Amino acid sequence: MFQKPEEQLKIILKGVHVVVNKDELLAKLEKSFNQQKPLNIKLGLDPSAPDIHLGHAVVLRKMKQLQNLGHQIIILIGDFTGRIGDPTGKAKGRKALSDEQVRLNAQTYCDQIFKILDAEKTIVNFNSEWLSKMTFEEVIKLAATTSVARILERDDFQKRYNNQTPIGIHEFFYPLMQAYDSVHLNADIELGGTDQTFNILMGRTLQKHFGQEKQVALFMPLLEGLDGVEKMSKSLGNYIGIDESAKVMLKKVMEVQDDLIVKYYELATDEHPDVVEQVKSDLANGLNPRDIKLQLANIITTLYWGKEETKQALEYFTTAFTNKDIPENIPELLIEIDAETIVDIIPQLIEREFVKSKSEFMRLIKQNGVQINKEKINTDDLNRVLINGEVLQIGKKRFIRLIK
Repeated sequence: MFQKPEEQLKIILKGVHVVVNKDELLAKLEKSFNQQKPLNIKLGLDPSAPDIHLGHAVVLRKMKQLQNLGHQIIILIGDFTGRIGDPTGKAKGRKALSDEQVRLNAQTYCDQIFKILDAEKTIVNFNSEWLSKMTFEEVIKLAATTSVARILERDDFQKRYNNQTPIGIHEFFYPLMQAYDSVHLNADIELGGTDQTFNILMGRTLQKHFGQEKQVALFMPLLEGLDGVEKMSKSLGNYIGIDESAKVMLKKVMEVQDDLIVKYYELATDEHPDVVEQVKSDLANGLNPRDIKLQLANIITTLYWGKEETKQALEYFTTAFTNKDIPENIPELLIEIDAETIVDIIPQLIEREFVKSKSEFMRLIKQNGVQINKEKINTDDLNRVLINGEVLQIGKKRFIRLIK
């Protein structure tokens, strides 16, 4: 049984940046409710960047909420369009991927998205299934559905045209192909980030041309990373990966800026809109943001790791980061972005003269003379991923706070 359309609408619109349009969405929900028939929900994934963090997961969390409401989720892997390359936001065309790259990236995507979506209730399609079979005549007819002027309305094409940067004719087909995917799937709703606005709206145009009911477009906002300014990005080091350990994930969520707590509740959790309103009220009434953030960290970590591992992560966090035996004013070691593990930071420890050599550091480990957060480490821990803010103790008196 579906929930009432008004309640579904409330849940669906939580955190949404733009909806095109709300009245159409309500009408679709009412029709679905009356017929007890699920809507087709489409999300296209570009198989060029397979490592998913909480920023990427914003649209997947919304898909999960729609799935929980009983609708049919369709994940569309753009393996055919990936061979062309979407130049979104770029000054020049994106390099096309090989078939092997697309296949490997797509598999990595699927492994990760099913940490969020229910695999048994999700359809995964590859658009090569239909696009690769189109005849040249069909391609020409598809191209005839729009004009060059319309395609040049897309910001990146317009900028490149004005700057006299070359645009390949084949690049014009990318938004057309993505739009045709919606026609083939008879999509009722398509989700995407704000950077996909033109492509998704093109889907509405093409569906109308083919006599279909136009899909509703839901655009999700970008999620700022741990620096509180830039959008979450692995290259900037301000990300929270969905495959990171429960301990790392929980600690990173605790580093989220206070003014982003509500946004993370809206975009990174499946909490009901009423819960989000209560969080806003609690913050406005002076409740300690750290306490609310601890609840947020617990919710997000549980979504990806379950209750038991989250409980252990919470216990570790409480012990490691509130330990009174660690001095307050201790030197800090700024860890380089590509340094993830204990063994990675040994050169920096030597450079800062915390240890004389790698052999000395290894000898101290074997003698139980190295600790992280008051826990002794051994050689098996050398590849352990470091968490921002942890305290490394070498010997009895050398304490270093690790800053990522």
